[in-house]
Amino acid sequence: MSVLRMNLGADSYDIVIERGALKRAGELLNLDRKVLVLTDDGVPAEYAAAVAGQAKDGTVFTVLQGEDSKSLERFGEILSKMLSLGFTRKDAVVAVGGGVVGDLAGFAASAYMRGVDFYNIPTTVLSQVDSSIGGKTAVNLDGIKNIVGAFYQPKKVLVDLDLLATLPDRQISNGLAEAVKMSLTSDADLFELFEKGNIKENLDEIITRSLIIKKNVVEQDEKEQGLRKILNFGHTIGHGIESFEHLNGLYHGECVALGMIPMVGDEVRPRLLRVLERLNLPTSVSLDADEVYRAMTHDKKGEGDTVTITTVPAPGQFEMKKVQFEELIPMIEMVGKL
Repeated sequence: MSVLRMNLGADSYDIVIERGALKRAGELLNLDRKVLVLTDDGVPAEYAAAVAGQAKDGTVFTVLQGEDSKSLERFGEILSKMLSLGFTRKDAVVAVGGGVVGDLAGFAASAYMRGVDFYNIPTTVLSQVDSSIGGKTAVNLDGIKNIVGAFYQPKKVLVDLDLLATLPDRQISNGLAEAVKMSLTSDADLFELFEKGNIKENLDEIITRSLIIKKNVVEQDEKEQGLRKILNFGHTIGHGIESFEHLNGLYHGECVALGMIPMVGDEVRPRLLRVLERLNLPTSVSLDADEVYRAMTHDKKGEGDTVTITTVPAPGQFEMKKVQFEELIPMIEMVGKL
């Protein structure tokens, strides 16, 4: 077992990285109370049942798998369930799932009675390396991702790599796109591991090093006033693609992979493309640049006519700069042309 400490003053918490942690949830978390365990129907049902079974009074609430569940309607249903069960401010919500479940559970926990305890047990690579820590919770509205939400830190996060055993290869690659993102901005050695190492054999190290990167960034900039914007590397165009990419059915990490390509230096790009190919991630996509552009201009990361983008001139280095939205059009077109 290894434990990383997220140092955020009164909102500090531990990130426990341990194979088999799910089976010890009752020891590692305070479940001696009413607990709502939120999961989705794509997660093996025994995972949520295992947590609820270790609680004093556990209830499993299951939503449909996918981004459509990150809605105000589902959010309201979760709050109604907690109310009907007589939840008080002393009770807790546990997310057992990927990023969608974590976002939804965290946002519900932040709002019910103005805040109840929230624990996160991520079950995908994407959520283990990225979304399970840092306190961003949100739902989507009118086709715009994460536009309604709150910064709300969990009380503890359990990262159990045994839970990844049931994931298909595509979902593993989808999550590793976020780890590639963090390696490019902050850890050249980790990027080299993606280039030359055995990725599956080094999954524990990749997840741990990715968590350390994100932890260090969040500690310095919890509310995304400056440095934390580097975690949006690849997301500006990626979110634009994801907002309308229903026809191609691309996952979040696959969209981020595409969004990184125009944001790296010319010398880095061939290396990144080779890494994406190793991971079976897309390197081009058929898209309507105008549609992507319109989706991007609705993104909450915009500031009027400008947006702050992160670029990577060399692995382990980054630059942040404000650009006009229209300057991104050639970058969008690059993803469609490669």
